[in-house]
Amino acid sequence: MSKDFVVFGLGKFGRSVAQTLSENDCDVLAIDKNLDVIQEMSDTVTHAVQADVTDVDALNALGVRNFDAAIIAISNNMQSSIMATILVKEMGVPFILAKAQNEIHKKVLEKVGADKVIFPEKEYGVRIANNLISDNFMDYIELSQDYSIVEITIWDEWIGKTLKELNMRAKYGINVMAIRKGEAISITPGADEMIEEGDILVVIGGNDDLKRINIQK
Repeated sequence: MSKDFVVFGLGKFGRSVAQTLSENDCDVLAIDKNLDVIQEMSDTVTHAVQADVTDVDALNALGVRNFDAAIIAISNNMQSSIMATILVKEMGVPFILAKAQNEIHKKVLEKVGADKVIFPEKEYGVRIANNLISDNFMDYIELSQDYSIVEITIWDEWIGKTLKELNMRAKYGINVMAIRKGEAISITPGADEMIEEGDILVVIGGNDDLKRINIQK
């Protein structure tokens, strides 16, 4: 099921996240005060709107409270970043991810309601977006344009079967690098390792194969 996202601020990071979310068929509302940037993004996202992110009336009019998650991608204006976080939190958006410029900024954002605060460079926008989209991927490390390492929750039909029986490389095009069982982790598990309820798999594979697994989940 597709999620709806609102992205505040369309700098390099904000554009990267918004574009990746859109490419994964998510509805994205992008908000920035710069009209030129809005016009550049208008064909990329579902809606691109010029607005002041600290204007509560404007945010209410745009229906921000109805979105599943908000990405506060403003870091060069600490006051706007903090105010936008406060407003979105008060509107009841379930998940708020905010970009910080330093540790003090991070602490303030966490105090006013940000669920996750990050210090990303542009290339991490893709990783963040994929994490937001996925209900199945718990962590996502992009090795290249073609391959990634991810942590995935197991499918119900895998429980009680060994890695040999599942034959994931042949069926799904992925290789299991490790299995997390609670606090313990089994590195390079053997073919006879059995999958149990609650296990987390650390796998490596092609991005297309990994995406198919997530869609099928």
